[in-house]
Amino acid sequence: METIQIVLDKKLLHAADLAARHTKQNRSALVREALREHLRRMELRAREERDREGYLRQPRTHDKSHLWEAEAVWPAE
Repeated sequence: METIQIVLDKKLLHAADLAARHTKQNRSALVREALREHLRRMELRAREERDREGYLRQPRTHDKSHLWEAEAVWPAE
């Protein structure tokens, strides 16, 4: 692990200390967890945006599910 310095205003520092105490972890663990969650959400949003752009570039022209309907029918006995 690396040691870094960050600057927080008093209100945010106090809120972080309360949250750390409430979750029974130290301040560093709280910040690591929050940063991991933030990065996970950023990656999720980026993937959703890529999917959205892909669907806009390749819009569905017609529903192809009817091609599979015959496959889903039980054979006659």
